[in-house]
Amino acid sequence: MSTEPPAPSELAPPAAKRVPAKRTHHDDTVIDDYAWLTDPKDPETIAYLEAENAYAEAMTAHLADLRGRVFDEIKSRTQETDLSVPARKGGWWRYSRSVEGQQYSIMCRRRVRSGETAPPMPADGEPLDGEEILLDGNQLAEGKEFFRLGTATVSPDDRRLAYSTDFSGNERYTLRIRDLASGQDLADEIPDVFYGCAWAADGSAIFYVTVDDAWRPCQVHRHILGTPVAEDTVVYTESDERYWVGVGLTRSERYIVIHSASKLTSEVRLLDASDPTGEFAVVAPRRQGVEYDVEQAGDRLLILHNDGAENFELATAPLPGHGDTAAWTPLIGHDPGTRLLDVDAFKDYLVIYFRREGLTGLRILPSDGDGSAATGGEGREISFPEPVYTTGPSANWEYETGTYRLVYTSMVTPGSIYDCDLATGELTLLKRQPVLPAPDGSEYAGDDFEQFREWATAPDGTRVPVSIVCKKGTPRDGSAPCLLYGYGSYEHSVDPAFSIPRLSLLNRGFVYAIAHVRGGGEMGRAWYDNGKMLAKKNTFTDFVACAEHVVAQGWTSPERLVARGGSAGGLLVGAVANLAPSAFAGIVAQVPFVDALDSILDPSLPLTVTEWEEWGDPLHDPEVYAYMKSYTPYENVTDARYPAIFALTSLNDTRVLYHEPAKWTARLRATAGGGPFLLKTEMEAGHGGRSGRYDAWEEEALVLSWIIDTTTKPST
Repeated sequence: MSTEPPAPSELAPPAAKRVPAKRTHHDDTVIDDYAWLTDPKDPETIAYLEAENAYAEAMTAHLADLRGRVFDEIKSRTQETDLSVPARKGGWWRYSRSVEGQQYSIMCRRRVRSGETAPPMPADGEPLDGEEILLDGNQLAEGKEFFRLGTATVSPDDRRLAYSTDFSGNERYTLRIRDLASGQDLADEIPDVFYGCAWAADGSAIFYVTVDDAWRPCQVHRHILGTPVAEDTVVYTESDERYWVGVGLTRSERYIVIHSASKLTSEVRLLDASDPTGEFAVVAPRRQGVEYDVEQAGDRLLILHNDGAENFELATAPLPGHGDTAAWTPLIGHDPGTRLLDVDAFKDYLVIYFRREGLTGLRILPSDGDGSAATGGEGREISFPEPVYTTGPSANWEYETGTYRLVYTSMVTPGSIYDCDLATGELTLLKRQPVLPAPDGSEYAGDDFEQFREWATAPDGTRVPVSIVCKKGTPRDGSAPCLLYGYGSYEHSVDPAFSIPRLSLLNRGFVYAIAHVRGGGEMGRAWYDNGKMLAKKNTFTDFVACAEHVVAQGWTSPERLVARGGSAGGLLVGAVANLAPSAFAGIVAQVPFVDALDSILDPSLPLTVTEWEEWGDPLHDPEVYAYMKSYTPYENVTDARYPAIFALTSLNDTRVLYHEPAKWTARLRATAGGGPFLLKTEMEAGHGGRSGRYDAWEEEALVLSWIIDTTTKPST
């Protein structure tokens, strides 16, 4: 009798029961057979998810050896005991490090020694001599299935650490205060907080954020250390359901900042951090459609805003109490070809972070001596030799400094940390991400690979950038397998960067491509605006155009092409599955937003009302309802032959609820041809999946082995 497991083709998938539920909006009635899956407390829901997990495990059992090899490759190429580049803040070097065999990083500091101007950098990643461990994630996570930090912030006086933890993945954190002299936590413990916090200057108080029933961060509280949490004061409540609230410090730590923002509008409040019981002052009252942010620069504020400036411009304003903070004086005018992203102010320089033609950049401008205003001219752009790359600010805590810390990477250059001389622009490489030999002893050499920036043409004639990387000598005859990645929402840009796991594809002959579709921010604010609301379908047709482009250029062929996206990128690849199912051999959809219309119709769900300025309001607007219904993946599954689809989700995900991919998988299996359709649910995780680094590598190895297998099967 054979003991071999059954072949995937012989396995029977779970069949979700059908319980018709009626949904009626704008005189349109829809029957949803799988709405019952929205109840995570229903034993039948859990049983169904577990059955899907068993089926996915059985259907991928034949990948065990390949999955193990890919995991070993990721692990072997990663320097497991490693240390980040220490960044100076006051009298301390701050850094984190990892230890071989441990899942989580360790947060540390070490005093700056006499004459020490450059950060100490042991090549072996071992602890610095004289270090203090502030927080060890491995100790906090001991005995837990899931662990994630929400914040970890040292007080300005360097005496205490505020940190928050989540042990389920639902992003409801508990905030604690650690005394750094003793290493013991104080009695102060605050449950159910959101990300972020801000210290008073003397460390006597801390400000934090809580959420409402729809998981919208809406209140800022002040906690005086040593007092009962029940006595904490609510210092700000945001009543407009479109707005999220955050709290933090200016980089100088002189002001506590409350930032209220919808998708289109923002408002900033400031409080002198030395007066934690004082009143917050509004910098400029909110005006619909005007976004702004604030950086303190000496005796003025820098205001980055889009008032009459689509791609943002930079202005100055007086400090609170020294004039009208809403009176903005232009400093750097609007450039329709350059999207200003951020600004860092130093005593003698400003550094502007921007985006142009799909690439990020940094520009240094001299100031007038107090960091408040440039003296004129265009300044100096920091130049890089590669045609496709990503750069941006790193840890820059010191105000009176002559160097600027930045990060740099490309699709062939591992992540690199540089110090830039602000006077000359000269770059000093401090560290480049190590890439160790693979299990077979082969070493990584960037010269073995090549990267390209190409342009696909969308149906409306728009040129869409595509970033491509492959091994040199990869044939351009359509025979190479290819993974095409996309996102395309929230003005989030998927910038070209290096990836150790990706080497397991490239060294097997894969082409890897990023479709920089509309809805993202790669090409400026208009790129985002033309991929949202009633222009959302541009995101999907742009991606299909990119898929057609890589095929037309000989990079791959449809039977060897896999699409991948997560969250809103899962909506993208789900919509593309309906639009062009024959264009792909497979689709990976991670925590995918595939039942978007149902979710955005329900204002009681997390994120819904705040999302109406991204997708539109289908609850009250029949045009938006009809438009969303025409593209939502779950609503539009047909009986066409679909590619193989692998959906991954997490039971405790607050951002994209698990039932969206669960319902989608059930409908695909009941309606569509092709497949197979797999659903894997992490039962103890949230939106980011499994939390430990080895656990994350295991999941990535599974996904990559599925992609490799899917692109090597003979076409049928």
